[in-house]
Amino acid sequence: MSEKVIGRLSGDGGATDLMAVATHALDQAVDIVRDDDVQLALFILYASSYGSLAQLDADLEWDGELIGVRRRLESAFEHALRSAVPAPELPEATVDAVARALFALTDDVSGPSLSRFVAKKATAEQVRELLMQRSIYTLREADPHSWAIPRLHGRAKAALVEIQADEYGGGRPDRVHATIFAAAMRGAGLEDTYGAYVDDVPALTLASLNMMSMFGLNRRLVGAIVGHLAAFEMTSSIPNRFYAEGLRRLGFGEDVTDYFDEHVEADAVHEQIAARDLAGALAEDRPDLLPDIMFGAAACLTVDGWLAQEMLDAWADGRSSLRSR
Repeated sequence: MSEKVIGRLSGDGGATDLMAVATHALDQAVDIVRDDDVQLALFILYASSYGSLAQLDADLEWDGELIGVRRRLESAFEHALRSAVPAPELPEATVDAVARALFALTDDVSGPSLSRFVAKKATAEQVRELLMQRSIYTLREADPHSWAIPRLHGRAKAALVEIQADEYGGGRPDRVHATIFAAAMRGAGLEDTYGAYVDDVPALTLASLNMMSMFGLNRRLVGAIVGHLAAFEMTSSIPNRFYAEGLRRLGFGEDVTDYFDEHVEADAVHEQIAARDLAGALAEDRPDLLPDIMFGAAACLTVDGWLAQEMLDAWADGRSSLRSR
């Protein structure tokens, strides 16, 4: 399916019935979230909207059949996530109650810590694998959440723009977080071209970004993308400090550590804005969105937890965390 989607979006896909192919692929998938074909097809379809892969024909972004296929895949993907992600208890729809619930949810993350492993034990090759895995989202950092800006109003909109302005460098092109991460990739001896490692990463890495894209691109899921960003920011500052420690331990220079150092301070501020002024204010203004706000936060923690565990398990077994190694 993904091969045929790539062919169609590249302008040489022929007359294949893509919906039939997609239906067959979904019927054959044992686990949609971890299915390489499903997640790569979704990634490519979303990449058309982001404009992140130059070889995809811009005239086909709103092709009716491709949008229909995307909706078919999204429906199955969303159902799989809602079935697998533990549903958090809903707080009252007030700023204070939602902020407390989100802090409790993000503080309750259990299991081995990928960032602590990097700080104390990871090899230089494992760190490079981590950067390759992270490049799928981080070279487009903040973009999935920015889809929510025109869908929000008042307090929540102002809070999201405040966070995103920092993510995009606060007016300084050289401090755009995706640009800083690209410098880290180069400093570690890796390619900084977006999509260079798509064939290397497992389906879960694509699923993590695809989840954000699905939440952001569908207006009905605006609560979920807000909840996702809140959890993302609230679990970023301390792990990034550990990542920076591990990079220094291994002898990487400031060109590599700069990205992680930047997020230690920035995300410590962002977590308060995200929990209270963004998610809390949105829930107070739109109580109907509260279930999706909490679902989006839980989905962020769950899927990224799966991915971290998969990487740690591979390394514990002496294997690469990448598909191609």
